[in-house]
Amino acid sequence: MNKLLPFISPVFITVFCISCAQQNPELLASMERGKAVYNEFCITCHMNAGQGVENAFPPLAKSDYLLKNRKESIHLVKYGGTGTITVNGKKYTGAMTRLGLTDKEVADVLNFVMNSWGNKSPDMVTEQEVAAIKE
Repeated sequence: MNKLLPFISPVFITVFCISCAQQNPELLASMERGKAVYNEFCITCHMNAGQGVENAFPPLAKSDYLLKNRKESIHLVKYGGTGTITVNGKKYTGAMTRLGLTDKEVADVLNFVMNSWGNKSPDMVTEQEVAAIKE
């Protein structure tokens, strides 16, 4: 194995650097701002790793709901809501408080959540997209 290390290391470094170069700097900046919003407003219910609380608050980690219901997710974060949603095959009934976030904060926190804990959104949520969602 030690004889292979000099050959494996450059390959690993090259692959790592290519993947870093493909990261969208705008998305990364939005996610960083979104993490701060999450830590201030969302972490109490949805927990540190987005796991939620069973039978009370749905998980955001590896959430099928977020990616399949993009507009509804934006609406929930922007305006709050009540009712039943199904996340990863499990029903959650309750209320999400309207948090009073700006459109930019909604976009940022959703970019953080939709690209963390096993989630990978193909498209960045923009402030304009959030502004287009009406109550």
